[in-house]
Amino acid sequence: MKRLWMAFAAVMIVSFLILGWIGTRIYQEMPPIPDKYVTTDGVTLIDSGEVGEGQNVWQSLGGMQVGSIWGHGSYVAPDWTADWLHRESVFILDKWSGAEFSQPFAQLDSERQAQLSGRLSDLMRTNTFDESSGIVTIDPLRAEAFNANVDHYRTVFIDGNADYAIPANSISSEERLRKFSAFVFWTSWAASTTRPNDIASYTNNWPHEPLVGNRPTGDNIVWTGVSVIMLLAGISGMAWWYASRREEEEKPDSIPSYDPLSRWQATPSQKATIKYFWIVAALIFAQMGLGIVTAHYGVEGEGFYGFPLAEYLPYSVSRTWHVQIGLFWIATAWLASGLFIGPLVSNHEPKFQRLGVNVLFGALLLVVVGSLAGEWLSVKNYMSDTVSFYLGHQGYEYVELGRVWQIGLMVGLLLWLVLMLRVLWPALRQKGDPNSTEANSQRHLVALLAVATGAIALFYGAGLTWGQHSHLTMVEYWRWWVVHLWVEGFFEVFATTVIAFVFMRLNLVRPGLSAAAALLAATIFLSGGIIGTLHHLYFSGTPTVALAWGSVFSALEVVPLTLIGFDAMEDLRRSKSSPWVQRYKWPIYFFVSVAVWNMIGAGIFGFMINPPIALYYMQGLNTTPLHAHAALFGVYGMLGIGLMLMCLRVLIPGRPWKDGMLKIGFWGMNIGLAAMCLLSLLPVGLLQTKASVESGYWFARSSEFMQTDLMQTLRWMRVPGDTIFFLGAVALVWFIFGLWTGHSFSKKPDGFDPPENDGEDTSEVISELEREPALMS
Repeated sequence: MKRLWMAFAAVMIVSFLILGWIGTRIYQEMPPIPDKYVTTDGVTLIDSGEVGEGQNVWQSLGGMQVGSIWGHGSYVAPDWTADWLHRESVFILDKWSGAEFSQPFAQLDSERQAQLSGRLSDLMRTNTFDESSGIVTIDPLRAEAFNANVDHYRTVFIDGNADYAIPANSISSEERLRKFSAFVFWTSWAASTTRPNDIASYTNNWPHEPLVGNRPTGDNIVWTGVSVIMLLAGISGMAWWYASRREEEEKPDSIPSYDPLSRWQATPSQKATIKYFWIVAALIFAQMGLGIVTAHYGVEGEGFYGFPLAEYLPYSVSRTWHVQIGLFWIATAWLASGLFIGPLVSNHEPKFQRLGVNVLFGALLLVVVGSLAGEWLSVKNYMSDTVSFYLGHQGYEYVELGRVWQIGLMVGLLLWLVLMLRVLWPALRQKGDPNSTEANSQRHLVALLAVATGAIALFYGAGLTWGQHSHLTMVEYWRWWVVHLWVEGFFEVFATTVIAFVFMRLNLVRPGLSAAAALLAATIFLSGGIIGTLHHLYFSGTPTVALAWGSVFSALEVVPLTLIGFDAMEDLRRSKSSPWVQRYKWPIYFFVSVAVWNMIGAGIFGFMINPPIALYYMQGLNTTPLHAHAALFGVYGMLGIGLMLMCLRVLIPGRPWKDGMLKIGFWGMNIGLAAMCLLSLLPVGLLQTKASVESGYWFARSSEFMQTDLMQTLRWMRVPGDTIFFLGAVALVWFIFGLWTGHSFSKKPDGFDPPENDGEDTSEVISELEREPALMS
């Protein structure tokens, strides 16, 4: 175990040193924000501060939930960077073509088109930024193109555009529209202007735009090859390692003949966590409903089957709420599971623990309600841009909630950390018999749980590192610390440890191997996952070093997922190891589905888009929500549900469940998610990729392409999967609330109670728990 801890510590230290070093390189080489854009004849097109103010306008109207910037954001509206770049390019080419050949550019022969395209490339790619004055000098023709694009955006954001699901007056004034346009122009300028002493733009030539010479760089292709080689090498190494450990038997010497937790009496703090699970069930139902509405906006941008829903619930709000509520219920399920498992770990209930659990519940409820309300008020223009940042919508996907609510969530996480450490401390400091392998292994497992708990609470703080006027590139760097490291990294370690501990307490695995396996899994996952964060940043204004390191380690991140089926089979084997384990059948089944979706959603669909050359064409297309739905819900959502069901099962272990609705819920959500991915998201994403390669990224995201009959049909093909998925979620919620009302419990005993060898009547214990008012409140 000592060597495993040393390896874990080495991975953490080295990985964060590299990630931090690359962060300094990003800060030094990110695209400059010019003080002014001035034409060669002395006219100021964009004045001092207008780019930053335009960024704040973009944030307050929903930011990444209204189209995307540099490929990050939602998918119904265009990517504004690519859209602006293409429109500006076409405007300039048509001007030149009309003046010189009296024809639109599209009607010219290929030789003349190549002539004008070469001239355009020189115009757009030449870097005229003067670092000493902070001024970019541009051709007057680009100023004309700027004004033409502003006129177009007026029809989109002030008049409204149904194809983009953008209602009228999304931007409330001409002044704010022009500032928004200044921000989008800057993102386009950074995407087409070459870095000093380089041949690639600040965004590594993203997006693909043949008109200005934006094509994949050599680094993009070379590092894709390296990432594939690293993936194959990693898989080979993992296969050898798995083969070498097959002789190690995880089973304990003997599996008990009855449930070891069947006589567990819920502590006051455990009873207090149950209300969290009722909220989780309610939020699951709300998120599924919002998901249906959000998906429907892709085919009917102004309403919902004829009802003008966009007037009251714009797409940017429905998608914001869909994403945020999903994160809220997943995080709530995990936090509550930690609080519930704590007393099982230490067999200790600290003083005032129940009070702390109740206070935390109130704080989380305030953050949820307050942030959702603030986001709606911001998008509906009831807040100024400054107020919106603090109380409304920050504009950044997954961390949309205003800064005040963000701080409130951070305080709640710190309170959760204190509550967890209070309950784990007795187990951490317990020395016991130094010759007892079981006691020592349990302490190692508890220590890893404490480390993961601390990381979850503290790493969310990365979301507080930027301000209202921070550079977009640096916001992206820190945002992915939250989204990737916090959600996909340390929550994964936390969940792995909790599951290992539960199986150990059920005497289904040997303590020594359980602790070693959890620590080794955490080390392997983080060895690729920490530096692999950079694969989100290839084209966000970062230098080539981010692309190189990110491509290699994102490939290594996939390696353990390719063989995760072994873990799924082990969990299935444990579910059949003794008749009484059937009590835990459905939590275990959800853990099995986590392994399957980890392999498919995070592994296959993740690596499909992660290599640089793939992401160059695919970023922000429907291949991204394909990966996101399969990985976020399939892995973290299913895991949250599994943890919740495990806690609810342990709460009253001697009372069997009626699992009919739970069975429908499990299969409905898994089949529905698979249908959603395979019938709609995958084919739409692949056709978009083809369009992106052949015609340019702008076209793959345009209404001209997305509103064709084929693409609309494929978007409608989400309905079968979404319907099955929603019905499965309803069945799950029905079952969970049935535990509240009692109709999800069976009146027939399952025959798995322990022998009465201590004179205590189990039925009396169960009755006492059921009579406890706090249990269901």
